[in-house]
Amino acid sequence: MIIKTPQGKKLEYDKTASLEEALRQLAPELLGSVIGGELNGTIVDRQTPLSPDAQVQLLTLEAEEAALLYRHSMSHLLAQAVKRLIPQAKLAIGPVIKDGFYYDFDVPESFTPDDLKQISQEMKKIIKEDYAFERLELPAAEARRLLQEHDEPYKLELLEEFAGRGESISCYRDGEFLDLCRGPHMPSTGWVKQFKLLEVAGAYWRGDEHNKMLQRIYGTAFRTREELDKYLWQREEAKKRDHRKLGKQLQLFTFDEEVGPGLPLWLPRGEIIIEELEKLAVETERAAGYQRVRTPHLAKESLYLRSGHLPYYAGSMYPAMEAEGVKYYLKPMNCPHHHKIFAALPRSYRDLPLRLAEYGTCYRYEKSGELFGLMRVRSLQMNDAHIYCTLEQFEEEFLAVIGMYLSYFELFGIEKYLMRFSIHAPEKLGQKYVNEPELWLQTEAMVRRALEHGGINYVEVPDEAAFYGPKIDVQVWSAIGREFTLATNQVDFAQPRRFELTYKSAQGQEETPLCIHRAPLSTHERFIGFLIEHYAGALPVWLSPVQAAVLPIAERHQDYAQQVLAQLTAAGVRAELDDSSNTLSYRIRQAQLFKVPYMLVMGDREQQAQQVAVRLRDGHDLGAQSLEEFIQKISQTIASRSSELSASEQPPPL
Repeated sequence: MIIKTPQGKKLEYDKTASLEEALRQLAPELLGSVIGGELNGTIVDRQTPLSPDAQVQLLTLEAEEAALLYRHSMSHLLAQAVKRLIPQAKLAIGPVIKDGFYYDFDVPESFTPDDLKQISQEMKKIIKEDYAFERLELPAAEARRLLQEHDEPYKLELLEEFAGRGESISCYRDGEFLDLCRGPHMPSTGWVKQFKLLEVAGAYWRGDEHNKMLQRIYGTAFRTREELDKYLWQREEAKKRDHRKLGKQLQLFTFDEEVGPGLPLWLPRGEIIIEELEKLAVETERAAGYQRVRTPHLAKESLYLRSGHLPYYAGSMYPAMEAEGVKYYLKPMNCPHHHKIFAALPRSYRDLPLRLAEYGTCYRYEKSGELFGLMRVRSLQMNDAHIYCTLEQFEEEFLAVIGMYLSYFELFGIEKYLMRFSIHAPEKLGQKYVNEPELWLQTEAMVRRALEHGGINYVEVPDEAAFYGPKIDVQVWSAIGREFTLATNQVDFAQPRRFELTYKSAQGQEETPLCIHRAPLSTHERFIGFLIEHYAGALPVWLSPVQAAVLPIAERHQDYAQQVLAQLTAAGVRAELDDSSNTLSYRIRQAQLFKVPYMLVMGDREQQAQQVAVRLRDGHDLGAQSLEEFIQKISQTIASRSSELSASEQPPPL
């Protein structure tokens, strides 16, 4: 066994042993800091038995991978605490999830907030008791006997599955508590103290609505109090910024059961945001040499059989509709239609690269349980384009698309991002991926080379490619640190061949182009959902549905307010007049609730001097200025598409 320490040293051990046993003999001083190790990409704990040929990289609590161990251990402490407080509770599963953990229980009554407090207190007792986690490798019969003694029917069901697949059976014990578990765990219950139980939800056993509804407790855990506090702040801030809540408050979009789940209805204010984003895309793409096209919302079955969406993508498509004996499908992607546009005219090498762009509406039948506001919908308008190019042109075109991403990130104040380079899994060729092994390796090498030449920060992710080629998925982080998947940049070597797309080379030969699928602004739905949360609803002036609210103080100022409104409108500023009988403070508050960037108040002095008193939505008072001066300033702000947030609109420091 070769053990690599965080300091780069190598320790050798020539027996089968657990990591703990090896360290006790080789380097007992490390037992106070090492929590486990990484073996061939798998995290193991100090109790896992390892073979003599194992090569293990030691992990300390500071390692990013440590979260798996301490959050998994906290889920066991949660189950142990519940069993102490409610002995008749039956245990289901307790996995680690992104940023936390949960455990499912079958209990006589639903958990309450007071229950969570008591459970937390009991977990703190278990932490102080500092029980060692003991791993038990058991024959199936012995594990079955123990679980029957503890009356754990859900665990017994899982045990039979594991035994049926020939998997080894392992349990973990800490103190009086025993649980069927693969691991890994911390050395003992006292290693991590910073945790928080968050909420309770219902969950069907095995995710099947025909099974019993269980009680799920969610929690999180972090290495330090500072990290936990930061996460809890982000969580509370995210609730305030929830795009579903703000979308309703700002009157941007709605959903209606008679229309159908996942099918958003855009209200007038939301449509303005869509128009502005599309205008941005059209200007950017026109400058980059794209040509706009438009395609229908449906097509015959034969088109999607040819493209490969049937059967590869059939599970995410709406069922076929039939007319005159022909099956039609709502389009899940624009690409087959764009391929037909490419094929509509003879193409020469002089035409390439050919860049076809469209904000086309697509339809995907996402599962009901996966729908989430604007982030997961069934009707989506995609900032789509397809670039047809030669192999020699590929790298320049691919990097130009990434350059477009970066320019958008700068515009919207997105400072943190990561490119996920998704490649295929060779064992799934012909099932999940088109069966062209040589082309997969060739195109993946091309993408990898382009990313490296462009100096792009990326991570490589196996088995997440599109069915027709490798792709880049772009992860971005909002102003409060929440992660979103937005843009995509995909390489397609399969569909041009399927559609027999060709161009005439300089030598007069028929050649097949390569195709790049790209969507830098994602879909209107997802991107607007992200922007709402990123800006907490206070969109930049150029994107705001209403850019200025005109507020006369009294009835005698209404004629002047109408003049102000007319001049703003003539200058291209989206302004609204609120001359209702409500108090001025109420009308100012209403404009602030709608996140209107500017409030223009006018009374006797302003009317007499042909001025407006300017207030910002964050409460700052800019004082009186001439209407001409204000129009000049706001017009410059709109034209520059500035994404600057005022100081009071920035997320507060932790």
